[in-house]
Amino acid sequence: MFPFRDHNPSGRTPYVTYALIAANIAVFLSYWHLFADPRALSEFYTDYALIPAAITAGQGYEGLVSSMFLHGGVMHLGGNMLFLWIFGDNMEDEMGHLGFFGFYIMAGLLAGFVHVLFAPGSAVPTVGASGAIAGVMGGYLLLFPRAKVDILLIIIIFFRVVTLPAYVMLAVWFGLQFFGGLGADPDSGGVAYWAHSGGFIAGLVLTLPTFMRLGGPRFWRESGFHPPHPQTRYDRSRIPTIRRRK
Repeated sequence: MFPFRDHNPSGRTPYVTYALIAANIAVFLSYWHLFADPRALSEFYTDYALIPAAITAGQGYEGLVSSMFLHGGVMHLGGNMLFLWIFGDNMEDEMGHLGFFGFYIMAGLLAGFVHVLFAPGSAVPTVGASGAIAGVMGGYLLLFPRAKVDILLIIIIFFRVVTLPAYVMLAVWFGLQFFGGLGADPDSGGVAYWAHSGGFIAGLVLTLPTFMRLGGPRFWRESGFHPPHPQTRYDRSRIPTIRRRK
């Protein structure tokens, strides 16, 4: 399941979302050359990534912030920025520019702390904006549970675009992170499942003030759980069928 757009337009230009995407790309390009030198890259991550064991020892707190703008490769960066682009504009629309920026940073910090909580002795550097973006997704679920999201479904050689309500796509994503965390060794590196799960829940909680300002349950009833404005309609492109020659 690969989401690539939603049908939920925003009413203002999402300057903070664009700035966060640009900042992540710029930071990644600034150390791109280090990927040719694994030792130098490792030293760089040691200095700026989130290292749970260091936090447990009372050091390296700056890594909680700096790690949010570091990534482990082009695909890691691209996937995170795609999710931020899909879901960030609508959250910024409802929270305002400064409110959304504070929300994003706080969700990322809380996700980092959850990761440290579940892997306090890990010396593996952790990088990525995934925890903060998971918070954006959690907040999106609260505000726009029935917004439509287009998913590219890939099953071996089968490709199909399907449209799902946001609550289905986001619930499946959260379930994968939660159960992935239950089955993984948090000290061994790899995917930071608990950072994702923690960020998602933090985003839900941090969005509650915005949800209540919009009317709380009344906001849902009046909109029928859909976004409170007309959805974007896309023309679906179809792959032409090649007929078999007789």
